[in-house]
Amino acid sequence: MPIPDIYAALAALVAALVALAIYHGVVIRPALAKARALLETHDQLIGGGAGASERLDRLDARLAEQDASLGRVAGRVSELEALARTDVSRVGFVRYDAFDDTGSELSYALALLNREGDGVVISSIYSRADTRTFGKAVQGYKPAVNASEEELRAIDLARSTKA
Repeated sequence: MPIPDIYAALAALVAALVALAIYHGVVIRPALAKARALLETHDQLIGGGAGASERLDRLDARLAEQDASLGRVAGRVSELEALARTDVSRVGFVRYDAFDDTGSELSYALALLNREGDGVVISSIYSRADTRTFGKAVQGYKPAVNASEEELRAIDLARSTKA
C-alpha cells in the first residue's frame, strides 16, 4: 500500500473520531445526564431517600388541587348545559303580504324556539288601517293553538336552524 493511501485512511479515521466526539458531546452526554437525574430521582423515591416524602406530598397536593379544579369545571359545565337547553337558539322569520291591497311584505311571523322546540311564534299582520300582533306558544315545534301557514313556515325554518 503506498504512503499517500495510508495518510488518507488515517485522515478518514481521525475525521470519523472527531465526528463521534462531537456527536457524543452534543447528543449523548445531555441524554445521559438526563437519564442519570431520572435514575437518581427514581432511586430516592423507591429507596425512601432524602426528599422522597416531600416530593410525594407535593404530588399529592397537586393532585388534590387538580381534583378540586376538575370538580369546579364539571359543575360549571352542568350549569351551562342546563342553560343551553333553554336558550333561544332556533329562529325562523317569514315576511309576507297578508292582504292583496298591501305590498312590501310588511306582515311577518317570527318563531323563537329553544333546542327542544319550545318557545313562541309572534305574528304581526299589517293592513292599511292598522297592524295587529299575535303570540302563540310552541311546544316541541307544535303551536299550542291553530297556526297560519306563515307561522308554520317560521316554525319549520327555526327547526332547520343549526343550534
